[in-house]
Amino acid sequence: MTTDFFTPVVDTAYEYGTIAAANSLSDVYAMGGQPFLALNIAALPDNLPTEISIEILRGGAEKAREAGVVIAGGHTVKDKEPKYGLVVIGFVDPRKMITKSGLKVGDALVLTKPLGGGVTTTALKQEKASDSDVKEAIEWMSRLNKTAGQLAMEFDLRGGTDISGFGFLGHGMEMAEASGVSLYIENSKLPFLSGAHGYAKKGIFPGGAFDNKGHFEKNVQFDEKLDEPAQMLLFDPQTSGGLLLGVSSEKLADFEKRAKELSQPVWIIGEVRSGRGVEVEA
Repeated sequence: MTTDFFTPVVDTAYEYGTIAAANSLSDVYAMGGQPFLALNIAALPDNLPTEISIEILRGGAEKAREAGVVIAGGHTVKDKEPKYGLVVIGFVDPRKMITKSGLKVGDALVLTKPLGGGVTTTALKQEKASDSDVKEAIEWMSRLNKTAGQLAMEFDLRGGTDISGFGFLGHGMEMAEASGVSLYIENSKLPFLSGAHGYAKKGIFPGGAFDNKGHFEKNVQFDEKLDEPAQMLLFDPQTSGGLLLGVSSEKLADFEKRAKELSQPVWIIGEVRSGRGVEVEA
């Protein structure tokens, strides 16, 4: 059972609803589970036009329907700033559950969505984002982790998490500590949204990126070739990000082949090693 909700990250009500719902469902997929029931959580201003409220809830309902989930009601309160999300209930076999502590030395690290959502939506709020960059971000944030979760279960994976508010390195560090291993990341192999590097170079980061950096950077060793914007992008908080999975070397080729058959994007971005912390190579 899980819940998540947040203020709007985009300007369009329907897309806000779909992103919030996809994000709320993500934790269940990240554990290898199947969501089946949800409740709406909404805080809406008195002066918000009914049409906008309807579109937010419609976006959430249609994304839940895509996931095979029934929204069985919920609760609303009045608030000055809109907030929306879901309470989600799902099932998982405890013998096959994916956890942060399931990584093994030698596993390949696989990511299922590009990074850079935080800087792109911050650029949108500052009215500095291009329409094409916003559209790309919305498409990825609205995408369910359903197929990625099913792929992980099909290959009996045990180590994984979803990338959200703590950013790529924050959630990676959580996995490394829980599993008693270190992570080796190849920055050149990380996928990013098209505008992410440009916004990073302009210093357009959400406040959460600096919080993440302050909390997690002491355990990260960066290649000296990586400048500050490149480093900061790895602390960028994501909304409805992808899954970070550990895949054993003997399963990797078949895993990639099956992902292609399912039209599920995957990027091999590093490996699990012995030791502690995270090393990021340029």
